[in-house]
Amino acid sequence: MAREMMFGEAIATAIMEEMQRDSDVVFYGQNMAMTERDPYVKKFGHDRVRLTPISETAELGIAVGAAMMGLRPIVELYMAEFMLVAFDEVVNEAPRLRYMSGGQVKVPCVFKAGFGFAAGWAGQHSNCIYHMIMGIPGLKVAIPSTSADAKGLMKSAIRDNNPVVYLHHYMLSLDKGEVPDGDHLVPFGVADVKRAGTDVTIVATAWMVKKSLAAAELLAKDGISVEVVDPRTLAPLDTKTIIESVKKTGRLVLVDQAPRHASAAIIIAGEVAEHAFPYLKAPVKLVTALDTSVPYSETMERYVLPDEDKIAQAVKSVMAAKTAKA
Repeated sequence: MAREMMFGEAIATAIMEEMQRDSDVVFYGQNMAMTERDPYVKKFGHDRVRLTPISETAELGIAVGAAMMGLRPIVELYMAEFMLVAFDEVVNEAPRLRYMSGGQVKVPCVFKAGFGFAAGWAGQHSNCIYHMIMGIPGLKVAIPSTSADAKGLMKSAIRDNNPVVYLHHYMLSLDKGEVPDGDHLVPFGVADVKRAGTDVTIVATAWMVKKSLAAAELLAKDGISVEVVDPRTLAPLDTKTIIESVKKTGRLVLVDQAPRHASAAIIIAGEVAEHAFPYLKAPVKLVTALDTSVPYSETMERYVLPDEDKIAQAVKSVMAAKTAKA
């Protein structure tokens, strides 16, 4: 069975279910457990749900230590940019310890953070910093686009014996979708074809999946069949599904809210260039944010970020293009 949930509700449901399932799961962060009315406090008490000082270095450092000692901490960081204050723990401590100990030490912790808040939150809260972490050995990166994936990936993240950065897009928080009841897990490293098509492949992440699906609907009216692939996790990255889609369609548009040269899209483009170049009927096209900070002004923000019209125009351009060998 399934029921409709908002994106944020699906994440909270996953955390609740995992805390009920495993007493080693603890949840803490700033602005949490501030009253006895907090639903997590009411259910699990202050031993497992805690308010922390305003120190990201302390929060993440505690998580690494707690994970090494057998707990499964989830750290609520609210904004992905807040991780930058404690980047040593994210990229140099948590991901390396299992390797450096020859597998003797496990670090099962989840760094949960929102990102891409494109609603007038401007330069320090609207960013997509996943390019900084998706290539760090030992670190996994989840980036759901639907309520079902939000629940399934969170449950998988909590159960993983490696550190996971779980990124949820703020612009999806109130989106609703069908979510399977019970123990619904989404495996890491398995992309999902959100829409099947034959003419062009779009690979998009998080909020851009929603934008790409909307563009695909518009393009269908012009007789263009678009396949939309959602990687769901950036580390591990399911290049196989992406390559198979490109082999089928022969064309690829990559949609990413991050700036072009600091995007997951540019990394995926490199994988396609190496493994699927003979199948391309047109050059790969990137639809990304401009290489600038996100402005506060709504008009300027729209100018900087990808949208349905920009995606549709990119698809039409690759449909019209011809490779040199063609």
